[in-house]
Amino acid sequence: MGVNMSKSVLGSLIAEKHGLTKGEADRIVDTMLDGIKSALVSQGQITFVGFGRFHVEERAARTGRNPSTGAAVEVPASKVVRFKAGEPLKAAVNQS
Repeated sequence: MGVNMSKSVLGSLIAEKHGLTKGEADRIVDTMLDGIKSALVSQGQITFVGFGRFHVEERAARTGRNPSTGAAVEVPASKVVRFKAGEPLKAAVNQS
């Protein structure tokens, strides 16, 4: 039920709202996303005050099951990105 938004669509929205060219807006989107990625890789988290926090969590290795055969499968440890909404974002969502 959510909205799928590509970088291109986001760039178009920013360009339209702020009177920028599509190329300028696309560079802004790329810079923002690169900054988020860089912070997650180097620091493990990034917080946007009033919006929320993206952070990296580690998943331990575990034994899973193949749903077709029921055979045990070793699932390796991995890192996942999580998002925790800030209070203003939570309040805005709950008011809608």
